[in-house]
Amino acid sequence: MRRAFRFRCYPTQEQAAELTRTFGCVRKAYNLALAARTEAWFQRGERVSYNTTAAMLTTWKQSADLAFLNEVSSVPLQQALRHLQSAFVAFWEKRARYPRFKSRKKSRASAEYTRNAFRFRDGELRLAKMTEPLRVVWSRSLPDGVEPSTVTITRDSAGRWFVSLQCEDPRIQPLPHIDAAVGIDAGLDSLLTLSTGEKVTNPKHERRDRVRLAKAQRLLNRKQKNSKNREKARIKVGRVHARIADRRRNTLHELSTRLVRENQTLVIEDLAVRNMVKNHRLSHAISDAAWREFRTMLEYKAAWYGRKLIVVDRWLPSSKLCSACGSLASAMPPQVRSWACGSCGAVHDRDVNAAKNILAAGLAVSACGAGVRPKRSTAGGQPAAKQENRSARIEVPAVSGGNETN
Repeated sequence: MRRAFRFRCYPTQEQAAELTRTFGCVRKAYNLALAARTEAWFQRGERVSYNTTAAMLTTWKQSADLAFLNEVSSVPLQQALRHLQSAFVAFWEKRARYPRFKSRKKSRASAEYTRNAFRFRDGELRLAKMTEPLRVVWSRSLPDGVEPSTVTITRDSAGRWFVSLQCEDPRIQPLPHIDAAVGIDAGLDSLLTLSTGEKVTNPKHERRDRVRLAKAQRLLNRKQKNSKNREKARIKVGRVHARIADRRRNTLHELSTRLVRENQTLVIEDLAVRNMVKNHRLSHAISDAAWREFRTMLEYKAAWYGRKLIVVDRWLPSSKLCSACGSLASAMPPQVRSWACGSCGAVHDRDVNAAKNILAAGLAVSACGAGVRPKRSTAGGQPAAKQENRSARIEVPAVSGGNETN
């Protein structure tokens, strides 16, 4: 199983200057290739391949205006062209938008080296165009006898340097099979609600540091543009953002690892996060919850440890469907957090009920391959998980302080 190991690194002043030049050349090569491919497609209707852009790179190096591309290693430049090719493939397969140009201020500063551009021996990492090894803090050990295939150097907005080594990890083995399944409902009041009834508190990392972030941004706005003080203020803002992102990522890693280890089957709901963040009242909270990042972690960790991840359709009425009898409510306003079923009288917590329905729908899909959308042809049709019960469309009495109100 291929895995990337990420470490902090501390380049010297000369190494930092060399890496900064490499970042700029990588960005320049990427933008030139994207401009050439865009012009060829929209003006002549031609589709330019990676081999064509690689030949263009050789021509650009020979020109007087772009001679500085020869000052850095050619491998990161070739890798940038390969990344652009992957971006176009994702666009053609309708998995991503059209590739965009890289920005010096907004885009991530990174450079990728393949095996012919670095040397890793006895715990020392030497990159092309560098005479001294890179100082890396080896916070954990690499697998014995394994050589990294690629090395990626990045610098974040807080000015921190990282090195990522991708290699095969034979230590990743499937976990023992267990007979446990869980449905997971993502939310904002509770970050996750499980079908077992457990609720994971939303730590709200961005809200906890919102005052500190606002203060840092105000100081940044008062600095003169292109000044050294503005650059220092920008790094302070980046440090606050890095603190928030690190804490959020650590929380998601702990949750995803625990769920994968404790359950053989995990069922989640397909959420259109890109559309949901268009709600300006909830966009900050939805972005801070990082549902998409959590799903990505579940996907690759389930593949690592031999677990099964099922994603049910986003149109499943998980909140309005009674998990006890299968009755479907006519409406379920967001402010209703608990409700009583008018058909069987069962009282449900909104989020726990949704997690149970997500689990039932996922198990139905796993067992018979049925879809999880409600049937549209008949009134009150049910998903496959609830077809044994006759559906009834009912009004939902909200439960408040032990009294039922229609």
